[in-house]
Amino acid sequence: MSANDGDVNTRVIVMEGDESETSNAPKDECCDYTLDGSVDIKGSPAVKGKSGGWLAGGLILVNQGLATLAFFGVNVNLVLFLTRVLKQSNGDAANNVSKWTGTVYMFSLIGAFLSDSYWGRYKTCAIFQAIFVLGLALLSLSSRLYLIRPVGCGTEHAPCEPHSGAELGIFYIALYMIAFGNGGYQPNVATFGADQFDGEDPAEAHSKVSFFSYFYLALNLGSLFSNTFLSFLEDEGNWALGFWLSTAAAATALLLFLSGTLRYRYIRPSGNPVGRICQVAFAACRNRKAGVSPGGESLYESDEKADSGGRKLMHTEGYRFLDRAALVGANPKLATCTQPRDPWRLCTVTQVEEVKSILRLLPIWLCTILYSVVFTQMASLFVVQGAAMRRTTRFPGFSVPPSSMSAFDILTVATTIFLYRRAVCPLASRLTGRRTGPTELQRMGLGLVLGAMAMATAGTVEHFRKASATTAMSSDLHIMWQVPQYALIGVSEVMMYVGQLEFFNGEMPDGLKSFASALCMMSMSLGNYFSDVIVSAVTKATAVRGRPGWIPTDLNEGHLDKFFFLLAVLAVADFAVYLVCARRYGSGTVGDRSDGEDDGMAGQMATPV
Repeated sequence: MSANDGDVNTRVIVMEGDESETSNAPKDECCDYTLDGSVDIKGSPAVKGKSGGWLAGGLILVNQGLATLAFFGVNVNLVLFLTRVLKQSNGDAANNVSKWTGTVYMFSLIGAFLSDSYWGRYKTCAIFQAIFVLGLALLSLSSRLYLIRPVGCGTEHAPCEPHSGAELGIFYIALYMIAFGNGGYQPNVATFGADQFDGEDPAEAHSKVSFFSYFYLALNLGSLFSNTFLSFLEDEGNWALGFWLSTAAAATALLLFLSGTLRYRYIRPSGNPVGRICQVAFAACRNRKAGVSPGGESLYESDEKADSGGRKLMHTEGYRFLDRAALVGANPKLATCTQPRDPWRLCTVTQVEEVKSILRLLPIWLCTILYSVVFTQMASLFVVQGAAMRRTTRFPGFSVPPSSMSAFDILTVATTIFLYRRAVCPLASRLTGRRTGPTELQRMGLGLVLGAMAMATAGTVEHFRKASATTAMSSDLHIMWQVPQYALIGVSEVMMYVGQLEFFNGEMPDGLKSFASALCMMSMSLGNYFSDVIVSAVTKATAVRGRPGWIPTDLNEGHLDKFFFLLAVLAVADFAVYLVCARRYGSGTVGDRSDGEDDGMAGQMATPV
């Protein structure tokens, strides 16, 4: 049995003998093995000097940069492809992009489930990257053979011919193969990269936290090429060439990923987490009439390794109804060595704490969904707004592609990550005494505020754009006035998404790390779907009695500024709810996160007993 009535922090028990259970291979005393249970490609305990570290992590960062280049080579201009090549309206194109992007992140749940349960992160990444490459190749081929007709169409002034149902079917099959491949790969690659650093080693633990920032930096640097060079090519009608370049980048990323196979550290899959969660729910309901002591002295914990294959967790207060699933008094015979334990009647404390970890995160996670509604406007309505502005430059014949404006977001992200790690963190550490600087919850809250400011800025720019409109679909206001709203989005996403990734991975137990990354992507997915719902509802509510509505084809006839202001108000309301959830989370539900000296990790999961 396990008991801990003096500390409400979620803690890991490193049991004696667990390290030897990782592998039957003999351990040479001269070798410095990892302490987190990671193994090499042969299944032997990983040796620090010969596996993982920044060499393996660097390969994964380059892989992520190239894969992101490939993905955004499609994503960044997809709304223009749908309007110019497939001849969809602005509203329909924006909604279809939101649905597709949301589906990408929805598929992350499948990848996370397969990774945590059966395949492991390496195998899952390799398989889904291969699907991603095949989808890009099919999209490139179909665009060259069927969609770009006549040759040279797809520009702002040269729309393409109508397409048959079969041609559109091939296009959507390719598009959703890309979504499936990228979605299944993304939640695992960040966690797999973090696996290359031993969280039980103070030096590597700091690198593990830094990896998430550099991972997001690699993601944005990869998309910089897509948002500039590829965006320009595609804006000029070279869609097939842009898609083939994306395919080449994805294929190179896959080869680089496979090249590190012998160097990587691996965490074995932990079995089906859905089954463990259902067992806790069933056992808790079955023992609902039993009582639990406040300190948890009557709760069961096995002497063997955790059911999830990871490290064991100590009992915490909160969600006490679930403690009944591990109540020994309700199943005294099952807790003995002579009677096999039925996991549907008696669960371990670690199983119960896994479920508690998920439940504690849900209120915080729900508050991040509306931020993703704000964020997704950058790839849809920001582009539509930019297309209706003056885009000429001093160079004759060159105009700024509206989708390339997201390069300012990327540059802001890179600058913010660099300044945050090099200046803000050291300064905040000296002021607060917390080694990692502001907490993840504080950074996520700041991200919500900056997102609201970005929407207010976009609404203001749209107000002046419309006031300076000269002809239909045109305005004298230059597209560079969009830079502040892109910059605010850039700073906000660093605060929100990097903080969220660190926070969720730190709070989740070993057997649910990929699921933690999938939760981050799921908030983006639901944000895209809610964006679709909000745009559709606003369009339907405002386009009445012959009025064009807020988001018509000709923005000069609508009120896109009012839509942006509406999102700003919703973001402020979301921030108010977030403050309540964050304060409650940090007030003792799982312990005080302010000490910051838990070997640098994002959450409490790495504090050893």
